[in-house]
Amino acid sequence: MTTEQILARFTQRSAVVIGDICLDRWCTYDPSTAAPSRETGIPRIGVVSTETSPGAGGTVANNLGALGVGKVAVLGVIGQDGFGMELKRALEARNILASLLVEAQDMQTFTYTKLINSKTGVEDLPRVDFITTRPLDAAVERRVLDQIQARASQFDVILVSDQAETDAGGVVTPSVRELLASMARKNPEKVIWVDSRRRSDLFRDVIVKPNQEEAEQACTRLYGRVDYYALRNTVGRKPMIITHGGDGAYVVEDTGITHVKAKKRENPVDICGAGDSFSAGAAMAMAVTGSAVEAARVGNLVASVTIMKRGTGTASRAEVLAAEK
Repeated sequence: MTTEQILARFTQRSAVVIGDICLDRWCTYDPSTAAPSRETGIPRIGVVSTETSPGAGGTVANNLGALGVGKVAVLGVIGQDGFGMELKRALEARNILASLLVEAQDMQTFTYTKLINSKTGVEDLPRVDFITTRPLDAAVERRVLDQIQARASQFDVILVSDQAETDAGGVVTPSVRELLASMARKNPEKVIWVDSRRRSDLFRDVIVKPNQEEAEQACTRLYGRVDYYALRNTVGRKPMIITHGGDGAYVVEDTGITHVKAKKRENPVDICGAGDSFSAGAAMAMAVTGSAVEAARVGNLVASVTIMKRGTGTASRAEVLAAEK
């Protein structure tokens, strides 16, 4: 199938992103307004404008929508706070279904606040993250599991965003991983695609997409050496796709390891979110073609578009087709 034919079939598919759904806040500050606080003497940062967009798993969902996927939803946990309201509004503005989100009264919404210098357009101050470091409340986790059991089977593709870098606090708990593994064994043809920053090796019987650093860290932790075959066999018999930035991706299967090269891009503008855009294109291509190599090829094309945009950009079908030329 051609890229155009693959992308055209996205409109007939549906996808749900499960896991850490975040709010990205892009706060532009004016350095000329900086002055020590009268009360404390601590320097002030004067934010003059704010833009918001879905982040983490929300970035994956945003890319799915931009690629023309027929129905896109997110399933995770948000707080009953202002950031949660902003996140739902940002999702709904992009026609991403937010109705599967679980609201937790005693949990703050996972939020990245990025500070952009208005004079230079550069993010040059420390990011402020709103995170949770305690385990997910048992009652909240139960609601997440019930939502997955009741609703995930209604979607053609399940993408899992395990974004949390803390030991606890993320939505993708051991019980969630166990449920996903059970679903994968019962429905071996369904694409369940996992992107995990720290726990790739803990998933079973699903398609796992770590980047090079994540894969090597997992291998070293488990075996004391880098062994992609061993890592893939630990996770299960599904293909494993390991992204290597501008060098493309490596597809690990029973038949061997295939290097799927990426189109070279000079002077990328922003690689933030490249893995998320890769996952969106690749997971849907996997559902359409059944080929992990084709999935990696399409994922590379999508990422080659988004890295040329500021922030966590998206790629339209027209842009992906143009990138192939």
